Amino acid sequence: MTDRSDPADPADDPSSIAPETLAELLRSRDRATVLDVRNRDEFERWHLEGEGIDAVQIPHMKFVQAEATGDVTDLVADLEEPIVAVCGRGEASGHAVGLLRDAGVEARNLAGGMDAWADLYTARELEVDAPATVLQYDRPSSGCLAYLVVSGGEAAVIDPLRAFADRYEADAADRDATIEYAVDTHVHADHVSGVRDLVSRADAEAIVPDGARDRGLAFDATTVANGDEIRIGDATLTAVATPGHTTESVSLRLEGGDDPLLFTGDTLFLEGVGRPDLEPGTEDAAAAARRLYETLQHRICEQPGDTTIAPGHYGDAAEPREDGTYIARLETLRDQLAALSMDENEFVEHTTSDLPPRPANDERIVAVNLGLEAIDEETAFELELGPNNCAVAD
Repeated sequence: MTDRSDPADPADDPSSIAPETLAELLRSRDRATVLDVRNRDEFERWHLEGEGIDAVQIPHMKFVQAEATGDVTDLVADLEEPIVAVCGRGEASGHAVGLLRDAGVEARNLAGGMDAWADLYTARELEVDAPATVLQYDRPSSGCLAYLVVSGGEAAVIDPLRAFADRYEADAADRDATIEYAVDTHVHADHVSGVRDLVSRADAEAIVPDGARDRGLAFDATTVANGDEIRIGDATLTAVATPGHTTESVSLRLEGGDDPLLFTGDTLFLEGVGRPDLEPGTEDAAAAARRLYETLQHRICEQPGDTTIAPGHYGDAAEPREDGTYIARLETLRDQLAALSMDENEFVEHTTSDLPPRPANDERIVAVNLGLEAIDEETAFELELGPNNCAVAD
């Protein structure tokens, strides 16, 4: 992974906040103002959001002008403190924070800026009784989740991100394992897949759902359909066909301990379900929503209630566990998510109305993930900036 930011260590700098600390702030839902000093078009394309966060855009040039006139505090007079200032790499926002702090305003600068925020990637081991060690990877800037499953010296990565292929390889090595499989649960529309990078880096076997061929898959991969198994050391992942979000979507079931795990990709989240319009277009979203309804009722909800759901994304409304991981028992989600108790027509209306904007650059990202277009690392990084927008909130 290319380091696009070179932030100074903010640990001893009261005027800076590290990306990791910002992630904790967002999870806490404490009130804060995020002051974005980038230009308006950059802010509108992608900015920090979250419960408790008030995002405000004031271009850096206004701070330059205010420095000359001595009116810096007037710019933020209506903003609630504390203030976290951001820009692309942390330089312009650092200048703004210096002016604000000199004027007595409680403000901190995001070290490394939005580039460093996008590069933040954390790994936490799931505390479950399973026949494998499972790490959940979390990219707070987009809510993308991926998983490393390790057993008997072998490993598989589920829904890897291209930007962090080196992390999976290193973490597997730390556990005396080699990556044997790189698996996508579906053709992603919100981020560039790391499956092919792990094939070249770790000599892993690429595995994608069988239906990806119908969507134009243009690289060598093993495909899996309902009931197919992937052996990882002493553990087995079993494919469960779960179409709806996309036609080819599969979930992966890991069992053998007291806590069966179901990796649901973008089919079921902790705070909602997958949106059904990204593959066919909005004119066919209702038909896809009916497929998704059948999947949820007859493939997902018929799993044992003690199954742990491990989703592919999370949004602002998702509640992490105390250890910071995003998983939940199926029986809990059955009780909490209204979408799982709706009748079919109500569900279709719910999942096709008032949808959020499509993920940025979704059509091009799909083409890249199918192997129809080749792009370099920097282009991949730029394409996937922003929220994933793959869910229908409950």
